[in-house]
Amino acid sequence: MEDRGWELARGERGWPEGLEDLARPPERIFGLGSVEVLSTPCLAVVGARRATPYGLAIAEMAARTAAGCGVTVVSGGAMGCDHAAGAAALGAGGRTVVVSGCGADVVYPSTSLDVFHGAVERGGAVISAERWGAGPRRWAFPKRNALIAALARVLVVTEAGVRSGTMSTAEAAADLGRTVYAVPGSIFSPNSAGTNRLLAEGAAVIPDEQTLVVALSLDFGHAPLAGEAPNRGAGPVVSALLASPARPDELSVRLGEDVVTVLRTLTDYEARGIVERLPDGRYSPTEAFLLEQNRGSATTGPARGRREGRHGQSS
Repeated sequence: MEDRGWELARGERGWPEGLEDLARPPERIFGLGSVEVLSTPCLAVVGARRATPYGLAIAEMAARTAAGCGVTVVSGGAMGCDHAAGAAALGAGGRTVVVSGCGADVVYPSTSLDVFHGAVERGGAVISAERWGAGPRRWAFPKRNALIAALARVLVVTEAGVRSGTMSTAEAAADLGRTVYAVPGSIFSPNSAGTNRLLAEGAAVIPDEQTLVVALSLDFGHAPLAGEAPNRGAGPVVSALLASPARPDELSVRLGEDVVTVLRTLTDYEARGIVERLPDGRYSPTEAFLLEQNRGSATTGPARGRREGRHGQSS
């Protein structure tokens, strides 16, 4: 990446205040792009690397919503939900900060090149606590996760397994007193097991896009522009897949339909971009369909009864 890099020592002008909340703040951070963006209101979006279309859609929704509120989106730049969040923030005209586990001048993974370059070119930054040129090392990523949690005032967990880097970031955010939002998923999905556990432990639930819009407006004091999108109704096959991805034979049993009929329906929906076939043979609603459904069915206010707990604040 061709850019004039900068180094910022602890205590220097522009040093992000949030990093001082860490038990062991880094003595120096290295970066490309804007230093000033680190002092803007930030929201972190984290989730699974091997994300489902559902997880990717949630990451995109959260980042787009944050960008609409004028909030900088922070992520780790990894594949999956990190990439979806960064790309969505840039696509919405917002700014993103990539916190890398490698040197700030190293694009890792290479599939996130567009987000790394876009962050630098559009008023955001790529930063790291690692030296220039440092490659991926396992021990560096927990440090990276703590930096993500410290930089952001609010953390949105989109999709996470029980034992994952996403969960370590969420735990770090909770320990730092940050607000943690989590989006519920199917109890049968391993990718949502960690997210659902966060909710059980007191994280604030985000059931739909409008709730997130209102929550972020209150958190950051920014009101986004209102918008509407059409809502396509979901038939019984799609409704079943919204609950949990499934194979045709499983859907046949669940719906009491002939498997051939189910296969024909899936083929039609796949051609129309409503569902897609996952590598393991299960079908799932597409990311685009999920985003459209969520926008169209958004409620008029935040969810009631958000519990006060170690992962969030009541409102």
